[in-house]
Amino acid sequence: MTHGPILPAGFAAATPPPGADGALRRRALADNPAMSSPTSPSGQASLSYEQAGVNYDLIDPLKVSAQRAAAATASQLSAHGFSEVKASRGESAYVVDVGPFYIASIVECLGSKALVADEMALLTGRSWYAGIAQDTIAMAVNDLITVGATPLVVQAYWAAGGSDWFADSSRSQALVAGWKAACEACGVAWGGGETPALAGIVEAGRIDLAASCTGLIKPKQRLSVGDRLAAGDAIVLLDSSGIHANGLSLARKLLERLPGGWLTEIDPAGHPGLSYGEALLAPTVLYSPVTEALWAAGIVPHYCANITGHGWRKLLRHPAELSYRIHTLPPVPAVLRFIQQQAGQDDREAYSTLNMGAGFAIFVAPEDADRTVAIAQRLGIGARLAGEVEAGAKQLLIEPLGIRFGEDDLQLR
Repeated sequence: MTHGPILPAGFAAATPPPGADGALRRRALADNPAMSSPTSPSGQASLSYEQAGVNYDLIDPLKVSAQRAAAATASQLSAHGFSEVKASRGESAYVVDVGPFYIASIVECLGSKALVADEMALLTGRSWYAGIAQDTIAMAVNDLITVGATPLVVQAYWAAGGSDWFADSSRSQALVAGWKAACEACGVAWGGGETPALAGIVEAGRIDLAASCTGLIKPKQRLSVGDRLAAGDAIVLLDSSGIHANGLSLARKLLERLPGGWLTEIDPAGHPGLSYGEALLAPTVLYSPVTEALWAAGIVPHYCANITGHGWRKLLRHPAELSYRIHTLPPVPAVLRFIQQQAGQDDREAYSTLNMGAGFAIFVAPEDADRTVAIAQRLGIGARLAGEVEAGAKQLLIEPLGIRFGEDDLQLR
């Protein structure tokens, strides 16, 4: 018995896909060396996200289990006269119906990008924490807006490995200033936060950063949880600024292969003098100005996806049985192309892990596609009509690269 549709001609299926069937893929590679991935320019074997220490085969089942346990608590809202929007379960933000409007909320962690900032500070004498602050807020805000919410309040969680971390006033004040600036860029209030010193839990000299965000969906017509997503919709992709804050475990593991370390030039011809470390630290784009401008223009997205962990597989996030056909790709930032080349990854592996130039996807009615692109571009964010939604089996077809991802490649519900 076969599972899923037969692949269109030209679409890659040489190896079992990473993700839900990662164990099968590893066994297949062991049994058939000819199926292995390409090597890096230095001749070393390819380096995957799993080899860098992040295995979604182990993480995602916990997420699904937690979602099911959490769903059983929704009845607690009825005591207050509220109810959950069930369709928001498994989406990037949780939505509660409070009567005249909806409330959305999210909490997100930065991940390991601060480690790069720390190493680059030692090498350059600069503080990179203003950008790190923007990255952290972007992780929460860019998730919140996928459901149609306007960000309202951000809370900070800054957990250091000891009190000494806060003694570096240049670094800590850069974090404060960057956090405030990112809040202002999103039109959101900074409500407060927590700054624990967690010696023995967080490594000495390091900090773990996270943000929570609460927003309003008002009026209710702004709600975007995919109930309007349908065949014929246009897929607009907004450009990323680089790696954003997902894939840093792979990026840091790759350092072992670079003789110049963080200061290795990634593209001497196109970006002379740009080091690997500096390119990785380009702040994540804040996409909330785009979604707010779309509402002001009378455009309500049918669905949105923040392209973070799992790479382009996130375009398959909604449970609907629909096909997503991509015909136009965004430019790949130099740092992501460099990572792909140095890690010896083929396109399928790279697009399943990294954003590869697309930081956010907006699904809109076809008649709204051109205006959506124009609005983003006026705000200084690259955008393009990249594809269409079609009736059919749940799959993502990246036509220019001959890549297919199916529903088994993303298990988040």
